Amino acid sequence: ALPYFMLPLSKIMIALNQNLVKIETSKAFTPLERQVLGMIHRLVYQQDGAFYRKWMHDPSHALGAICSGGTVANLTALWVARNRAFPAEGSFRGLHQEGLFRALKYYGCEGAAILVSDRGHYSLRKAADVLGLGRESLIAIPTDDDNRIQIDALRDKCLELQKQKIKVMAICGIAGTTETGNVDNLDAMADIAREFRAHFHVDAAWGGPTLFSRTHQHLLRGIEQADSVTFDAHKQLYVPMGVGLVVFKTPGLASAVEHHAQYIIRKGSKDLGSTTLEGSRPGMSMLIHSGLKIIGREGYEILIDEGINKARNFADMITEDPDFELVTKPELNILTYRYCPAVVQQALAVANKRQAERLNTSLNRITKYLQKTQRERGKAFVSRTRLEPARYAH
Repeated sequence: ALPYFMLPLSKIMIALNQNLVKIETSKAFTPLERQVLGMIHRLVYQQDGAFYRKWMHDPSHALGAICSGGTVANLTALWVARNRAFPAEGSFRGLHQEGLFRALKYYGCEGAAILVSDRGHYSLRKAADVLGLGRESLIAIPTDDDNRIQIDALRDKCLELQKQKIKVMAICGIAGTTETGNVDNLDAMADIAREFRAHFHVDAAWGGPTLFSRTHQHLLRGIEQADSVTFDAHKQLYVPMGVGLVVFKTPGLASAVEHHAQYIIRKGSKDLGSTTLEGSRPGMSMLIHSGLKIIGREGYEILIDEGINKARNFADMITEDPDFELVTKPELNILTYRYCPAVVQQALAVANKRQAERLNTSLNRITKYLQKTQRERGKAFVSRTRLEPARYAH
């Protein structure tokens, strides 16, 4: 459900018909968008007022980019990471000018890689494809029993790639995995990213607004060390569909993807489109700004705290019911469970691998039927996924 005020504001936004690619078609919304990026940047990085007075409205820098969603936000972050990994040097004019093939050749690399846990969002694989790295260049690192990236495995893979002369272009942490809502050890990942001189990106599309909660913000400890962070405003910022954003720790990072034309986004202009992947864009930043002002920090804090508390209470209810099984415990406000009668749970506890596979196959069919039936009745909506909990990995 959307906050009541979003509907009339959306109508106003459509009526104004602003195009944020250039200031000529968005004289009011251009500074507003910069302010929104500054507000989210401050939420993540906690810089002082002097920092934002200097950089927030500086026409030659950008603290981030408003996008159509988390997919484009992640792509933008990795676009910056790719270009920064192979900058101009000597006779080489930079990857952004000469392309990936010549960049690899100049720097003596056999390839480039993006590392993320096996719980990473599918948009990261699309980004690897679009950026010319190839889908196989997105390397999935195994997770532990709590669905967090295995830090030792991450470092070992970085060392292995280094020996193979494959550039570790970016390391992606997750703050709120799509399926289970878990948060990686961001502090440890930041250390590894620094060790291997890799861009550290955090996909906080789901979990980012947890930073509003004084009670639970510690769950995202280390996010402030990220070079870039993705938020999806149409998730837990309660803004209408299609808006996300990425913020960059250092104001100069966005210059890695800066581009210009004679008739638009000219050098020295205040046009936001010079550092965004998308060209023409509506003024969705108005809706984010309205949420930040009307709901405010206290309002978002209540929503986050209530969501996490409800998830934990629901987990307790599932645990107490002998015919349901809690598959993953909630860290944020996502949990997974399934219908698994007590007698089947007892059978699974003593089953061999083949027996367990047969039982789980039957349970999967039942789960699919229950989820589909629940959705069609329209009284509640629960998503469905496929996981392999450690206790069943014989």
